[in-house]
Amino acid sequence: MRRRPEIRLGLGLTAAIALCVLGVVLAVLAQRSLSPIAAATAATPQQSAHLLASYRWEHPAKWFGGFSALALSRDGSRMTVISDRATIVTADIARSNTPSATITDITTRKANKLRASNGSTLRGRIVDAEGLAIGRDGTLFISFEGISRVARHSRGDSRAEILPRPKGFRSLPLNKALEALAIDDRGRLYTLPERALTDAGTIPVWRWNGRRWSRPFDLPSRGDFLPVGADFGPDGRLYLLERDFGLIGFRSRLRRFDIGSKGPSGETILLETGLGLHDNLEGISVWRDATGHLRATMVSDDNFFSIQRTELVEYRLPD
Repeated sequence: MRRRPEIRLGLGLTAAIALCVLGVVLAVLAQRSLSPIAAATAATPQQSAHLLASYRWEHPAKWFGGFSALALSRDGSRMTVISDRATIVTADIARSNTPSATITDITTRKANKLRASNGSTLRGRIVDAEGLAIGRDGTLFISFEGISRVARHSRGDSRAEILPRPKGFRSLPLNKALEALAIDDRGRLYTLPERALTDAGTIPVWRWNGRRWSRPFDLPSRGDFLPVGADFGPDGRLYLLERDFGLIGFRSRLRRFDIGSKGPSGETILLETGLGLHDNLEGISVWRDATGHLRATMVSDDNFFSIQRTELVEYRLPD
């Protein structure tokens, strides 16, 4: 009986320690979730992205699915997408006759398997196409993460021309390499890996000027999000789509940067979704609609899993 106070005291200390540990864990988790907002400029409700609609795209063909990148025409009526099994697809987009001009139907025009430089169909580890950029003359540029490289195609069914591979590409991880590709209004390509941070914890960016690659700047990495898509909008700014994965689904984040002679500035978080709001968004195209508003169209990679879905999600962006 004399031991009961000691037992109560021990239990009390144990409970207090447990509560302290729980408090620390919750504080760390809270800090991790808030750190991207605290470290960059967060858009106000009036300046943040506004969801317009989500369209579920379905098609019976065996090649359908796994879309990792897309590019839309200037008016949003045509689309080119690539899958991570090296299929490139062009399609027409029908839209509602309303101010929001939401997607009502998608009609496939052509689907081709990408070809290697020797003319054969891509197979094996080299098929993992992830990024897409289209030049003003219609030239297609595609980045890969299986064996990190950027290929140039005059058409979707043409032979690939592999751009020179800098040393930095050769050390990238096989499945986390050149995930995003974008082209600016001067025709320069920008590519970056999904998970290959520098020693300083930043995201390396490579630029192709038509003759050689350079690494002009890095982008800041914020929290647990990883880059999966990029595009230069008609406003000349760089838009970076990022993804995080949890037990119940995916989260998406969209950041915007001004790119000048001294590198990136004006970093702004336009969008950060909760888990499961959208599927695995990986590709992004930024354009201006008929009302003059900036719009981001994003496509999801369903990984060819029946439990996932292929969707096109559109957000109106602040200028």
